[in-house]
Amino acid sequence: MAGRMVLGSAALAALVRPASAPDPAGGHRVLPVAPELTGLLPNRGLRRGSTIAVATGQPRRSGGTSLVLALLAEASRAGSWCAVVGVPTFGAGAAAEAGIALDRLALVPNPGPEWPTVVAALIDGVDVVVTAVPAVVSASVATRLAARARQRGSVLVPYGRWDGADVTLQVVRGVWEGLGPGRGRLRRREVTVSARGRGAAARPKEIKVWLPGNTLTRVIPRPARLAAASRRGALTLVGSA
Repeated sequence: MAGRMVLGSAALAALVRPASAPDPAGGHRVLPVAPELTGLLPNRGLRRGSTIAVATGQPRRSGGTSLVLALLAEASRAGSWCAVVGVPTFGAGAAAEAGIALDRLALVPNPGPEWPTVVAALIDGVDVVVTAVPAVVSASVATRLAARARQRGSVLVPYGRWDGADVTLQVVRGVWEGLGPGRGRLRRREVTVSARGRGAAARPKEIKVWLPGNTLTRVIPRPARLAAASRRGALTLVGSA
């Protein structure tokens, strides 16, 4: 079974639940995430009304899509609706393997010039909205979408550069496992994920996790120079190697 492909504003309006409808996740203010990721988020989950950005890094294929899948999986299992906008390569098969319920997944692979309207409509009725960030997004549009998410109790997950997010996550390093001496297949990847943000999330963090995940989580202590910078109010994250 594939996720629902959404084409056109009429189909979109028919998909989303009215804002006044009962909360499908039971009114919980924080949607769950995989245990390995809780330490990166100030509320140990996806707080409704927040904006959690996933930076793509360089090169673009740097583990960001796997991180998005990991962020959605637990909320989807718990009954939340999820939507992915503007990511035509997002695969329903990979989503199912990650544990995302495909009957509660809406896909808008090519929103076109109506991108802000599509994202705003999904925010009105979907619990978690992932959207690829277009090359040019005005500050006013970004502010308006984040404000709409706060008002509607949705979680906005911009995939790409997004200034002003509550938390920004990024895969900064990764090592594949599975290949032997000239044979085998890639099975999983150990990645280092960094988190930076505002308020309760202002202190930078890094953890190592497996994607696809298991129970292994290792928190990386901050170097002394980073701790000193934090005390001075200048926060610097370790970039990709």
